[in-house]
Amino acid sequence: MKDLAQPLEGGDASFEKIDLRKLPPLKSLKGFEATARLSSVRGAAEELNLTHPAISHQIQTLENSLACKLFEREGRHIRLTPAGERYYQFVRKALEILINGSEEVRCHTSQPTLRVQTYITTSIRWLAPRLPKFKKRHPDVNLEVCTYNADWEFDEKHADVAIIYKTQALPDYLHWQPIFQSKVFPVCSPDFLANLPSPPQPQDLLDQPLISVYTEEKYWNWQNWFESAQVPLQDAGHSPKVMDVDTLAAALEMAIIGEGIALVNGPFADQDLATGRLVIPVDHHATDTGEWGVVCHKNMLNDSQVKTFSQWLLEQ
Repeated sequence: MKDLAQPLEGGDASFEKIDLRKLPPLKSLKGFEATARLSSVRGAAEELNLTHPAISHQIQTLENSLACKLFEREGRHIRLTPAGERYYQFVRKALEILINGSEEVRCHTSQPTLRVQTYITTSIRWLAPRLPKFKKRHPDVNLEVCTYNADWEFDEKHADVAIIYKTQALPDYLHWQPIFQSKVFPVCSPDFLANLPSPPQPQDLLDQPLISVYTEEKYWNWQNWFESAQVPLQDAGHSPKVMDVDTLAAALEMAIIGEGIALVNGPFADQDLATGRLVIPVDHHATDTGEWGVVCHKNMLNDSQVKTFSQWLLEQ
């Protein structure tokens, strides 16, 4: 017998013709396998999403084809006959071989992976929680999410599409679509807010520990926020207490445990604000010159996976 794991050569005369007339009704094999494994026609019907009579008909058809009984009743239950037990071993092995072969072919013929570039915080706090819904709706799209920290530009050599923040026009060969508004605002824990003056004013934050993300400094920072709130730092008489971290994800975690006040640009604290783990101490949002969006090369606009993912992003 040939090794079933070996590839078949086209026109290989060493393979004899299969007498398909000897095959049993293939459709009935799934019903037989499930019934034998579960010892229940009803259970097989539920598992295969068929009716009880449909499974019974499959078994009867298979028994007529084989000219032997595969099941026998034992009170209210059914069990395999000796012939059924022998036949089940062949059916089970044949179905497993077909499944393994089909999966191997799918892996070699499936669509290429869609490479998605984004930042660490964007991935952790916005994209990752939504990806299970995307995969459920589009199971045929394989995603590879690449997170970047220091580099904020679109890396077109290693990504097909990206969620990035831009402050200036992109090259003409790139396609840009905004996905959410840029707005910069402070957040802290409810316990931290309780120790601030009531209601706190922008200048009150100068005396509090502020958490700064140094990788974001060139785009937005505490100095910009205070100046937009009409609190120039040079007039404050002292420098605010600032703790530097490398990602907004780290800054938000520090804010949640009461270590200070973090500055957010975008929807990355929305869930914590909704659940009350974070609050906005001063209702002042600074407008920024940049915007968040999805970018890809224009020659990828008609790629089905890029179109699917980009449209899904816009829906979010």
